[in-house]
Amino acid sequence: MKICIAQTKPIKGNVSANIEAHIRFIELALTSNSEAIFFPELSLTGYEPELAKKLATNQNDNRLDIFQQICDNNQIIVGLGLPTATESKIRISMIIFEPNKPRQTYSKQQLHSDEFPYFENGVEQVIIETNDKNIAPAICYESLQSKHSENAFKLGAGIYLASVAKPANGIEKAFGHYPKVAKQYAMPVLMANCVGFCDNFLSAGKSAVWTKKGELIGQLDDKTEGILIFDTETEEVVKKKFDQRRYQN
Repeated sequence: MKICIAQTKPIKGNVSANIEAHIRFIELALTSNSEAIFFPELSLTGYEPELAKKLATNQNDNRLDIFQQICDNNQIIVGLGLPTATESKIRISMIIFEPNKPRQTYSKQQLHSDEFPYFENGVEQVIIETNDKNIAPAICYESLQSKHSENAFKLGAGIYLASVAKPANGIEKAFGHYPKVAKQYAMPVLMANCVGFCDNFLSAGKSAVWTKKGELIGQLDDKTEGILIFDTETEEVVKKKFDQRRYQN
């Protein structure tokens, strides 16, 4: 199975423009026969807690129908980030599209302390079941908490997918933690981060892939949009840069 992670530079609060960019990223992934692509935390809005209530929606938002069509037509799984509304508050969520299946929403279960004024915790882990390796999404802060990866492994995950929006110090922590997770559970770890300004920090990119032995085998830089494509059989990574509407190897 080929799993792709996208490193994007979201436009603050501009869902329509970010949707168009996501479509182009998916098209780029499909040129390498990717079977899944995952985006950074809150990728369709940017990580902007103060805008989350205004921008919050749900998995049935008709603006998202294009992603279901792409999945159905191309047999690809897509996971993208959005704030979602509940009866009580807002959650940091990943909307998951699978070919010819109902959409799923996974919401961040463990929040950082500075997120509590804006968001509430999600309540259940989602496992994306595939013919190859079951994928467990994790969203930013919780992906650095050992109990989250432990629970994902117990639920049958074979791939750990961290969708994040991290500054440089967060990336440093991630590069210390994720190899340990991969090695402990013989479970490859893929991290999709964004670049550019988010909220009150500069997101540091460096999206990366670690093998089940905890070896770093692919990484993007801290400024450039692009994708990493991980082959679960060969444990090889292909890197592609993203330049507006043109694709570069």
